[in-house]
Amino acid sequence: MLPDAFLAGLPILVILGVMLGWRWSAARAGALGLLITVFVAWFSFGYGSRLFPELGPAVATLAALGEAGFIALTILWIIFPALCIYELQRTTGATEHLRAAVGGLSGDPRVAALLIAWFFALFMEGAAGFGTSAALAAPFLVSMGFAPVQAVCLALVGHAVGVSFGAVGTPIVPQLAVTPFSAVELSGATAIYHGLLGWIMASLLMILILIQRALPRDALALSGARRAELQPWLWTLLAAFVFLLPYYLIAAFVGPELPTLGGSLIGVCVFIALLLFARRRNRYKSNHAPRQSVQLLRAAAPYLTLVVLVLLTRLVVPIREFLGSVGLGWEYAAFKGDMAPLYHPGSLLLVSFFLGAAWQRADGKAVRAAMQKASRRLVPVTLALIAMLGLSRIMVHAGMINSLAVAAAASLGASWPLLAPFVGALGTFVTGSATASNILFSEFQQATAERLGFSPLALLGAQGFGAAVGNIVCPHNIIAANAVVNLSAKEGEVLRRTAGIMLLYTFCGGLLALWFA
Repeated sequence: MLPDAFLAGLPILVILGVMLGWRWSAARAGALGLLITVFVAWFSFGYGSRLFPELGPAVATLAALGEAGFIALTILWIIFPALCIYELQRTTGATEHLRAAVGGLSGDPRVAALLIAWFFALFMEGAAGFGTSAALAAPFLVSMGFAPVQAVCLALVGHAVGVSFGAVGTPIVPQLAVTPFSAVELSGATAIYHGLLGWIMASLLMILILIQRALPRDALALSGARRAELQPWLWTLLAAFVFLLPYYLIAAFVGPELPTLGGSLIGVCVFIALLLFARRRNRYKSNHAPRQSVQLLRAAAPYLTLVVLVLLTRLVVPIREFLGSVGLGWEYAAFKGDMAPLYHPGSLLLVSFFLGAAWQRADGKAVRAAMQKASRRLVPVTLALIAMLGLSRIMVHAGMINSLAVAAAASLGASWPLLAPFVGALGTFVTGSATASNILFSEFQQATAERLGFSPLALLGAQGFGAAVGNIVCPHNIIAANAVVNLSAKEGEVLRRTAGIMLLYTFCGGLLALWFA
């Protein structure tokens, strides 16, 4: 078992080694990992001979790569319109208007960054998911003065707490299908981990903000009248509290659809109200006062349009059912791909791009230029995505991921709850999706809990928790976010900065799992 587990984990170890140690790009590391995965799957796991003998190794591998290509297209369908919005905002000057507006809420750029990296990223995760939050938050942070690498790290860390209930609760759906627990039981069991530990993630986010050297230091000069407003740690803990409290209550008593979406909306309203109250109390007048309301609305047009579309398509049941009923997909043996093109976040982003451009009165030349620039930046991203997704699909179909999990459970025994969140994170790291991780490992977590005498619900919650945290280091998410801020061959740099945060937060979840189980 252990030799098989080592071989199963070899592609992951190699990818981490070359990206973290040698600073390889995701495309190069993914290509090497894919070659190793194919070799191990063919000769150690019987992929195409013992598994899928009717297809053979070559056809089974091509089928898995077909899955990878299809998934890559669904991700690129998010990246492309997100890039279009980013390029349009730069061309029209809307980015500068929005930066001034956010700065007008607080004289401290660290608190302004918290608004985007925490509340905005969480809202987009809860509403759309599937990489949308990082793809939109990262360029916004770049426009505020953050270096691209730092902006991507902030976006990845800031949205992670909300991933457990991203895309209106999608990651909980597979757990509902394979376990005897209700939606409220599962959502409550998952939310308790974030509810108790989410302040740690918010604090780590602020640490990343504080170490950003590109922040305008003159804006941080304190005076006695402004000192209360410019205390980032107090605002950080407040941001965590006003999001996590409604987040947990909705999860524990309502269900999995609205914790992230509702928590972020309630939280940001309370947070902004308190910011404005602090400004009046300290008689502070911002040097970055917002522009006139009409100008501000135009500058925010793509984002406001997206919010409206997301709320309509996710919360209005007839609209949601109609859009979800239009499917696009294929199936060959055990391999398949499917998507709902009208319900997909990329389609909403594209509509928001065109409607936002019309609202901003951008001419056809500006729209075409934004789309052309976005298209040119997709080629290297596509290669990296297909390589990483290809190895992940082969690992899944060959049973390599399950082999890793089974070996870990057999080795740890009574200490298994400590590792349970790491299994969820591993699933997301490899597949690129918390939902896919829950599909892979929910039944395994429940069976392991029952076999070792632990609480199945506690370990299912740990699985959902870990699957969310894995988004911080998932190569697919890093590739997508890097692409939007025009950051090439820097995936290893982002991974180095986020890996420690993921390990620390997941370990804290493991300690809680030991207590709960």
